[in-house]
Amino acid sequence: MAQSTAEAEYISLAAAANQAIWLNKLLADLGQEQSSSTELYYENKSVIAIAQNPVQHGKTKHINVKFHSIREAEKNLLVKLHYCPTKIQLADIMTKALPKARLEFLRMKLGLSKANLKEEC
Repeated sequence: MAQSTAEAEYISLAAAANQAIWLNKLLADLGQEQSSSTELYYENKSVIAIAQNPVQHGKTKHINVKFHSIREAEKNLLVKLHYCPTKIQLADIMTKALPKARLEFLRMKLGLSKANLKEEC
């Protein structure tokens, strides 16, 4: 169980990296080699710093060692971490209640229109 927000988000990022690596290996088994690192975009600079810096942080002393695999993954160029500010985080449309203007902005970025969202009876 996570004891801080940074710890919980770090665990979440490590899980996403593990899934990306697994999918990369699956595609390689199917003959579809990936030529570059999988890029992961995250909105928390502290979590990215923890992943990129192997120094023991005060926020990381309770994190299970298995979650530090993300450090090795980035070192071995399997994943590349990027900061993505909250204002352009597309996943917010699926995880948060949003003001109408923000909802419409994100919907446009995803290529969704009102016509696509209507149900046909």
